[in-house]
Amino acid sequence: MPEGHTLRKLANDLTSAFAGSLVRVSSPQGRFAADAAALDGALLVGADSAGKHLFVEFAGERFVHVHLGLIGSFDVRTGVDVVGAPVGQVRLRIERPTAYADLRGATQCDLVGLARRDEIVGRLGPDPLRADANPGRAWQRISRSGRPVGDLLMDQEVLAGVGNVYRAEVLFRHRIHPLRPGRTLRRGQFQAIWDDLVELMAEGVRTGRIDTVRPEHTPEAMGRPARRDDHGGEVYVYRRTGQPCLVCGTAIRTEVLVGRNLFWCPQCQRTFRSRAVGSAQVERGTR
Repeated sequence: MPEGHTLRKLANDLTSAFAGSLVRVSSPQGRFAADAAALDGALLVGADSAGKHLFVEFAGERFVHVHLGLIGSFDVRTGVDVVGAPVGQVRLRIERPTAYADLRGATQCDLVGLARRDEIVGRLGPDPLRADANPGRAWQRISRSGRPVGDLLMDQEVLAGVGNVYRAEVLFRHRIHPLRPGRTLRRGQFQAIWDDLVELMAEGVRTGRIDTVRPEHTPEAMGRPARRDDHGGEVYVYRRTGQPCLVCGTAIRTEVLVGRNLFWCPQCQRTFRSRAVGSAQVERGTR
C-alpha cells in the first residue's frame, strides 16, 4: 500500500498541474460519473494529503477524497501536446489542454464537503509530512499503550502516513525491537523516531522512493550490489529476510504482527526480549 510520501507527492503534482485552472472532469469507467459531471468545468483549487488520504479541492468547498488502497494509482501527466483517450479502468480523469490525471484501482473515490473532509482528517494521528502536525498527540497514545510499538506506528489513528517500510526502517535506525511495548519507550526515543520520520518521508516526497540507509551503508560505500526490489530504495531490513544485516551481518528476521510482516535484526534491535506482548496478535511467518 502506498505510504504517506506517495500521497504527498501526488498532492504536490496535482496542485502543480491543475491549481487555478478550470478543468474537465470525467469518469470513463462510470463508477464516479454523477459526481464527475457535477465537477466538470469547475475551478480546481489544489490538492492536499493527510496520511494515506488525498483530497483534491474544487471551488465551493468540494473535495474528491481518494484512498489508493493496495493497488490504486493516480497517474499525472503534464506538458502533453494531445490528451489521449483513457486506457484501462479509469475511474476519474482530470484534464486541461496540456495535462491530465487518471485514477485507477483506488479503494475510495468520493465527492465530499468540508465537514466530511475535516471528519476524516480529524480521525487521523499526526502526519510527519504536515506542518501542522502535533507529535505530542501520538506520544500520548504510545506512552500509555501496552501494544507493540511496531503495531502502534502502523495505526493511522496514532500516527498517519507510516506504512510497513517506514515502520521497519525507522525502528531499525533507532535500534528498537518492533515488539517492544509502546509504554516502555522514553519520550526522547519517540521524539527521535518522529524527527527521523519527518526527514525520511520528506526525502521520499522529493525522490519518489524510500531510501533509509546512512551514507556509510550505501552500495557505493560498502562495495555491494544495489538493491533489486519492486519497492525500490536502499533499506536496512524491509523485505530482506535471511539476508545479512548491513551493520552487523546477522540474518534479518521476519514475523507477522496483526496481519503484517515485521522485519528486524535480532542483534541490532535487542531492546525487547520478552515474548509477552499483551493481547496483540503475533504469528510466526516468513513472508
